[in-house]
Amino acid sequence: MTSPIVIAGGGTGGHVFVAEAVARALIEQGERPESLEFVGSKRGQERTLLANSGIALTLLPGRGLRRSFRPKAIVQNVGALLGLALGIIEMLLRFAKNRPRVVVSVGGYGALAPGIAAGLWRRPLVLVNIDASPGSTHRFLNRFTTASCVITPSTPLRNPTVTGAPVRPELQSLSRSLEDRRAARLRLGCDPDLPFVAVTTGSLGAHSVNEAVRALGALWSSQAITIYHVTGRRDFAEMSSDVPEEGLAGAYRLVAFQENMADLYQASDVLICRAGALTVAEITVSGLCAVLIPLPGAPGDHQTKNAQALVDHQAGIMLRDGDLNGATLSATLERLLNDKGRRATMEQAARQLGHPDAANEVASVVLGHG
Repeated sequence: MTSPIVIAGGGTGGHVFVAEAVARALIEQGERPESLEFVGSKRGQERTLLANSGIALTLLPGRGLRRSFRPKAIVQNVGALLGLALGIIEMLLRFAKNRPRVVVSVGGYGALAPGIAAGLWRRPLVLVNIDASPGSTHRFLNRFTTASCVITPSTPLRNPTVTGAPVRPELQSLSRSLEDRRAARLRLGCDPDLPFVAVTTGSLGAHSVNEAVRALGALWSSQAITIYHVTGRRDFAEMSSDVPEEGLAGAYRLVAFQENMADLYQASDVLICRAGALTVAEITVSGLCAVLIPLPGAPGDHQTKNAQALVDHQAGIMLRDGDLNGATLSATLERLLNDKGRRATMEQAARQLGHPDAANEVASVVLGHG
């Protein structure tokens, strides 16, 4: 049996989507699905998002460490370290039996045990780092690293290759012509001729953003516009209970989770979102006009750095979470929606930063070491 290529990581949807994009690219370059293996965390979203991928999936115990000295956090961190130890033992035993050709880390706590096992067994380890600055997992695994796939040459990881961040294949050649935007709006059940504002902040959602968008809906009750609000699963029930009866003159669509992101990106005139690395990569590849609201308190303030990279190239607008409310959101969106030329300039600038072939470039680096 051929030694597998192990793709490890997870905890959040962003990590999982990157893992899946890399796996698809490896298959396109000649790998069989049976020669690949996903490794993630039992607590992450891997169980549901990768369940039907056709690639073997191993889920390890453990969770991310909490940055707090409160008693509850301390207890949880002890459990996290115990889970990590068990995961390392499992990976060491597995790698001893069937040594992988190469281990690929896409980040997140789900990658730590496989990455450590790769280092201890001296198996090639390739880091796929999609943030402007490495997270704690990749900073730790850097000592074992054979090669790194990064989004900027200044990323402080060993043996870097600038590949950009892998995105889902359906976004790599997304058309945003007026005709295709109208068609996407129809597929989403919306009026094809109204301006379209999309809101998405991850599978769980962001409460501060959701509250501001709900306030925006009240302020814009007479506007002929569509707000397509993906709340995330955590806030959906609360947001659904307080939708204005009359809504907008256009439409206020409230959904918990958007399965087909390509349609949402294709339909939008303006996207409101957090500034996770994968979201930023998708903005650039798709050529979107975006208002980015970085997650406050993100490790290393990496979301602010991600957003700033777009702002510096006039490819996005950043709003601080602490300044966010219905009024500030309304003022920002009105300026954009009333200035078609500025939106077009932002879309073009974003597209120039994109790496639509990033997944294939990462796959080439991986195969070069396996």
